Amino acid sequence: MEIILREDVQHLGKTGEVVKVKDGYARNYLLPKGLAYPATDANKRRIVFEAERLAKQRAAERTAAETEAGRLAGIELTFAVKVGEEDRLYGSVTASDIQRRLEEQGVHVDKRKIDLPEPLRSLGDFPVGIRFHADVRPEIVVHVVKE
Repeated sequence: MEIILREDVQHLGKTGEVVKVKDGYARNYLLPKGLAYPATDANKRRIVFEAERLAKQRAAERTAAETEAGRLAGIELTFAVKVGEEDRLYGSVTASDIQRRLEEQGVHVDKRKIDLPEPLRSLGDFPVGIRFHADVRPEIVVHVVKE
């Protein structure tokens, strides 16, 4: 079945693309969740107009993300933590800790956008990415040092 995507769907396509999927996937998941339209002639014409609107919206989002990324340029955070034997941390440095420290510096970032797969549990310097936009991902440096 051919469908037109209303939103980006991971491993399938981006908004406005016409893709071919299995009937059950479209009928039971994509269409009921509002992620896609059936690919009829009327919907194909409609998507042309929506594509223009989405292009403008995405350009505005990207510009906003780039200005936010510019504010993060050169930021380095230092966390002084307690360590035990063999320089093992008693706790860890989490995305929430990084978010709080950025808030103190006047940069507002949602902690879910901080690209930290797991908490930092050792001493050292770590590059941490911030996901503002799919194409804009600035990095800050987090220093974890002994207290």
